[in-house]
Amino acid sequence: MAGGRPSGYSQELADLICERLAQGESLRSVCRDEGMPAISSIFKWMREHEEFSKQYALAKQESADAMAEDIMDIADDGTNDWMEKTNADGEIIGWTLNGEHVQRSKLRVDARKWLMAKMKPKKYGDKTEVHNTHSFADMTDDELENRIKALENELKGPTS
Repeated sequence: MAGGRPSGYSQELADLICERLAQGESLRSVCRDEGMPAISSIFKWMREHEEFSKQYALAKQESADAMAEDIMDIADDGTNDWMEKTNADGEIIGWTLNGEHVQRSKLRVDARKWLMAKMKPKKYGDKTEVHNTHSFADMTDDELENRIKALENELKGPTS
């Protein structure tokens, strides 16, 4: 038990952890708080308590939706995007773009999008489309057999 952290499993603590995870908080952030177990304890709980493992997995799925909300907040927040530009006397002479802040916001959005796509690929992942350019419905059995043989020969490559 590191630093007096609880390591024993309780449903009450499990519920609290999963609630915070579902709201989009990271496990590392949750476990930093006073009275919370170490991350290693959480992983141990998942191995030892099937119900907690399911509860944790569901909370992580729900966190993807919370991240979608975060993305909108980050994208809409223009605070600190601009900095005052001053002359040698300290007088404000205009504004300049705070590129570092803008890039950090972009990174925060991109990181969340990547995680969301991994956690909920059907909802947030890239959509793949398959376009069939061949219609086999009108082919006779002999035509289909000949086509299959031709494709097999293509896969084998040229014979010497």
